[in-house]
Amino acid sequence: MSRKELDVKSLSLAGERQHMIDVLLDENTYADKVLKNAEFVNVITREIYTADIAISGKYVLMVGDCEELIGEKTEVEDLTGKYVIPGLIDSHMHFESAMLTASEFSRISIPTGTTCLISDPHEIGNVVGPVGVKAMADELDDLPNHVYLRIPALTPDSPGLETAGVDITSKQVPEMLSYNNVSGIGEIQGVTAAKWVYKSNPEVFRDTVVSSVYARENGYKVDGNAAELFGKELASHIIAGGTEISCHETTSKAEAVEKLRYGVYMLMREGSTQRNMPECIRAITEEKLDSRRAILATDDMLAEDIVTTGHMNDIVRRTIREGVDPVEAIQMATINAATWQGFDDKGVIAPGKLADMAVIEGKLEDMNVCEVFLEGKKVAENGKLLIDIPEYTYPESVKNSVHRAPIKPEDLMVEAKGDKANVNCIGLILDQNLTDSFVENMDVKDGYVCPDVENDILPIAVVGRHGQANIGKTFVKGFKMKCGAFAETVSHDTHNLIVMGTNYEDMAAAVNHVIEMQGGVAVVKDGEVIGELPLNIAGLMTDEFDAFSLTERMNSLTAMVNNDLECEAHAPFMHLAFLSLTTSPKWKITDMGVVDANNYCVIPTVVE
Repeated sequence: MSRKELDVKSLSLAGERQHMIDVLLDENTYADKVLKNAEFVNVITREIYTADIAISGKYVLMVGDCEELIGEKTEVEDLTGKYVIPGLIDSHMHFESAMLTASEFSRISIPTGTTCLISDPHEIGNVVGPVGVKAMADELDDLPNHVYLRIPALTPDSPGLETAGVDITSKQVPEMLSYNNVSGIGEIQGVTAAKWVYKSNPEVFRDTVVSSVYARENGYKVDGNAAELFGKELASHIIAGGTEISCHETTSKAEAVEKLRYGVYMLMREGSTQRNMPECIRAITEEKLDSRRAILATDDMLAEDIVTTGHMNDIVRRTIREGVDPVEAIQMATINAATWQGFDDKGVIAPGKLADMAVIEGKLEDMNVCEVFLEGKKVAENGKLLIDIPEYTYPESVKNSVHRAPIKPEDLMVEAKGDKANVNCIGLILDQNLTDSFVENMDVKDGYVCPDVENDILPIAVVGRHGQANIGKTFVKGFKMKCGAFAETVSHDTHNLIVMGTNYEDMAAAVNHVIEMQGGVAVVKDGEVIGELPLNIAGLMTDEFDAFSLTERMNSLTAMVNNDLECEAHAPFMHLAFLSLTTSPKWKITDMGVVDANNYCVIPTVVE
């Protein structure tokens, strides 16, 4: 920002503040809006008391007795019996996981009380690089809510273990940090397996430190990713990202305690398939640790869950059910988040702050949002958005991103000698990013390992779609599926094409249909495609469906997998997508094969 631009901005803000002072002290000047008799939730003092809230323009004037600020033109709303809380903040999330653009995600999340989003676009970054990050950053310009990006410092997250569409290093970080609406660097998960990355690929550590130091020195935040790290490894991860670091990958009370003691901002993840908050919150409810650095976040949320049960309001609701005081739980999605983000105008309702608020009817612990205000304007009521959100068209440079020829069923088969083979298999753990690992003795026929549908040991493969010929393949246990196959290009974090099924013919048909669509989801049974969802933006998101149409389509596809394919795992597409995430323990599958995430190496599928 130039000196001239800075002066113009300062003068504008000074004018706004002077006007607020005039309203408060000039007996002939009045508030634009007064919310009367609200049950005010004070997240600063952790109190609830009856008060009025006066608003001028987009700012809060005062909280208390505001009768003298009401003039003939003041809009007055009586909120007797209703609670008012600050607008909710999701401190770590990915639009790509919802398969929605930022505009569509905002359209369904604002009516739930979420007024601020911090999104990490490393998914689109892995596929098309900085051009994708730039496109998403540009989309945020005209959104009514407060949305910021944390850019990726590294793609792929595990060089040598997986293939991304574009490689990003510290060389691209300064440019991406300069994009509009960028507030820092996203999760530095390239150094999650700290000890093994340092031993096997130390350049990743060096490059991450360069990126984080540059970001910190220029006033940006850095997010961590310290899954199952303790002691020296946790300390090294914190130092790599800078001491004011966050972590959204905490899955046990012991981790939560150590991270809070180190001053880590613990983002307690509670999304659609990764539900770690109940375990994390035990550090507060049982060990009585200070909760100021405990923050609620979703990470990965399905559109259908937001439409059905809510967004951050539902996460707060779940937290209260774990025994947390309602106001303390609300702090975890408001003032705590704002403090971590460095926001001085959000997260609380107080003089001079932005008038971002949610109104709760009924019991506070039920978090039923009936009205939402953004910068003083009522933008949603009774679950309906009252404002228009501008349409944004993504550039062609982020589309047609599947660079792969069709495959044959045998391309997905695992070769082995003899009649039996010991196979390194992956174990699905429901509602976690973590997986199990086991070796299974399996039948071999005509030189290939046979699927064991009866015992729930099903073939899974990752097909390279970024121009590489690689296909990684093994078996997975935990989906309990009886027939058919499904495939998708949502496959964290490099987003190659992942597929699982009960037979190779259906698997190949699903893969080939996704290739033909240039990204998306396909469900196949008995050789026929019975369901599909094209994802035209990087194979991750769609601008061809609105959020409600997408929800209807995904509900239909999920029902097909659960009913027609007789799969017992809920949210099967999201669970499948995380089986390629190499930065969380234990074993995963990428285009290069079975990855031992704990030891940063590719291991053979068949144990000789």
